Amino acid sequence: MSKTHCTASTALAALLAFSAVLPAMAAPHHHKTEAKPAAAKPAAAPVKPPEDQILAVINGQVLTQRDVDNRAKLFVLSTGLPISPEIMNRMRGQIIHQLIDERLKTQEILKRHINVEPDQIAGAISNIEQRNGMPKHALRDRLATDGVSLTTLIDQIRVQIGWMQVLREKLGEEGRITATQISQREQALQAEQGRAQYFMSEIFVPVADPRHDENELAFTKTIISQLREGAPFPIVAAQFSQAQSALDGGSMGWVQEDSLDPQVVSIVRQMPIGAISNPIQVAGGFVIATVQAKRVVGKQMGTLLDLRQAFFPFDAPLNPQNPTDQQKMALQHATAAIQNTHSCPEMEALNKSLGEKRPSNPGAQVLERLMPQMKAILETLPPNKVSRPLVSMDGIALLMICDRQQKNLAQQSPSEIADQLMNERVEQASRQLQRDLQRRAIIEMRPAAKATN
Repeated sequence: MSKTHCTASTALAALLAFSAVLPAMAAPHHHKTEAKPAAAKPAAAPVKPPEDQILAVINGQVLTQRDVDNRAKLFVLSTGLPISPEIMNRMRGQIIHQLIDERLKTQEILKRHINVEPDQIAGAISNIEQRNGMPKHALRDRLATDGVSLTTLIDQIRVQIGWMQVLREKLGEEGRITATQISQREQALQAEQGRAQYFMSEIFVPVADPRHDENELAFTKTIISQLREGAPFPIVAAQFSQAQSALDGGSMGWVQEDSLDPQVVSIVRQMPIGAISNPIQVAGGFVIATVQAKRVVGKQMGTLLDLRQAFFPFDAPLNPQNPTDQQKMALQHATAAIQNTHSCPEMEALNKSLGEKRPSNPGAQVLERLMPQMKAILETLPPNKVSRPLVSMDGIALLMICDRQQKNLAQQSPSEIADQLMNERVEQASRQLQRDLQRRAIIEMRPAAKATN
């Protein structure tokens, strides 16, 4: 028995090393490493302002130092990177302005008696975890470990979802996309055959006064430096972008050049895939852009995969050098399943028997858009054959290809065109309503809001 366990332990360590590693967001991060020796700081540490210190009053509602501190902690956790106090101090002003905007949005949500259901918030948190390769509830656990209140994240997501419902109400009948409008966009796309199209994401930082945008520009540069250090773009976008795409991690999907600001077009034309842009000044603020893929309108052949998966969950996070007995047994069962599973219905039945911790059908996947490690596994995997075990910190996954077909991915369906038209309309309405709320608001900034720590 001990020899079997030793073999399983070695196999788990080797498989984890070969499998795709979890993103930085999912790795433990301890902020104590930022502490410096006393000799490095001859001056006494500045006195931290009290948490209940009022920084601003927005239509009678207070914004305190505690609110700013919690949002700053959430940002540090989001990036997964050590961030110096100097950087956080540079970001403080923009965090205050963002929280003021959120207060205004919340007041409008309450005024319209809009209620955001708990399952909507839970779904949004689950989407964040999935986009960053995190197991279920991992984000909640990380927040607790790093001393960040879950309420901070919930409040932010509630505002994002509630604001979207405000915009739907505001648009009313204008929010309906007609068959004629879809047809007109289809004709426009046909006229653009041969022109560039971009699969991209954005972070939009609004500027209150274009004559004095120094703080917003400094904030945007700080965000860019963290992204280039490896901070996850979807998480940072969800936190700081004021575009409606924030709920989708900043993802804009496929967009053509005439849907973008001219300043953005001139930059993305030159950007390598995966690069993070410098600040792009547009009407109303700054944009940070990243491009995941480029194609020609109407032409992009790709490989569409119909997949099934079975997931063997672990009873605790994996230590590759010292796996638990349950984890060793999970590897043995997964290895046996490779030999005994020969069809997609069998994979679905296997996954259900394991508790279906991950969906049996992860949805259609485009081979060319997968991460390089996953692409290497699937591009040579024959249909109805099980992949090698894919080990992560929370379990072991097996994959099977049910069908593989070549498809022109650039052909947008009517529903995709309708979504794009709606996103454009909602974004325009959002910026207009935010300007109206700011213009009508009574905002009292306290001296403490301008003080630096």
